[in-house]
Amino acid sequence: MTRRNKWVLALMFLLGAAIFAYSLRDIKFSVLINDFLNINFWWFGVAIMCMLIYLGLEAVIVKVFISDRIQGFTFKDAIRIPLVEQLFNGITPFSSGGQPAQLIALMQTGVDAGKASSVLLMKFVVYQSMIVINFLVALVIGFNDIQDKLHALAWLVVFGFVIHLAVIIGLLMIMFWHAFTKKAVKVILYPAHWFMKPVRFARMSGNIEEKIDSFYRESVRISGQWKLMLKVFGITFVQLMFYYLIPYFIMLALGYTTASIVMVTSLHVLIVMVISLFPIPGGSGGAEYSFEMIFRSYIASNSKLVLAMILWRLLTYYLGMLAGLVAMVIRPDKVVEEADTTND
Repeated sequence: MTRRNKWVLALMFLLGAAIFAYSLRDIKFSVLINDFLNINFWWFGVAIMCMLIYLGLEAVIVKVFISDRIQGFTFKDAIRIPLVEQLFNGITPFSSGGQPAQLIALMQTGVDAGKASSVLLMKFVVYQSMIVINFLVALVIGFNDIQDKLHALAWLVVFGFVIHLAVIIGLLMIMFWHAFTKKAVKVILYPAHWFMKPVRFARMSGNIEEKIDSFYRESVRISGQWKLMLKVFGITFVQLMFYYLIPYFIMLALGYTTASIVMVTSLHVLIVMVISLFPIPGGSGGAEYSFEMIFRSYIASNSKLVLAMILWRLLTYYLGMLAGLVAMVIRPDKVVEEADTTND
């Protein structure tokens, strides 16, 4: 990690502590401790397991994609990738640092940069596709209930969905309308040359064109492997379900056993969509506010609502970053043999 990243990481932990402290401003600390000591730790353990399974299944996806192209890639190296991603997603706005960090982590294992980029792009396409599908399902299931709870956040949810959908459409255009997409990107980028030096503009345009070509080649290569793609889509669906279930098990741990698992899960899908729009790393501030606003009608006790928010945030955000720090110091194995790449 660079010195700047270390400073940002420390800042995010301090900001998180400040947000928790602000949320607890009207709650007696003794009441919060009492609520925590009386939770059902078995159900809380299930919530922790959901997060661990979520990370583990992403490692499985990485191994499936890499092993399809390269031999000798170990599960130890595969598990490092989502942990490193969690760390750098958590310290960069809009989770923009996760992809480059994964690329570097894969290259440290000996995976070629071109192959690593292609694999990460395909993983990203599958992940984004499942987020959009899950959002649509959540909207259909709980539309009326969602309208009552979201209020001002409703437009943010819709805007977040539009952004994710636009990303998927753009990637699909590269896959199926490659030449047209390259021309369209050139037209869109053209005004930028009015504000940039020619050399810098040419370098930026070249990098974007290279990434488009790389993604297109990988999509062509993998288009005939429908069994592999179905497998990855299935694993990703299960992976996200474990993640979306975390608030439900936290509520069970706090004694709220009558909540609908379908509705709580659907609401969490929407919170994730809202968080992705906040420019502060990890959606800090917006994530906590969204959780409290949406789950207030389910958790009547203010102290338990804040406790639920803190536990949820610790599991879904801070746990991943801490695990990422551990992954950073683990020495990766090396790829010992490369598979046939004549189809690349």
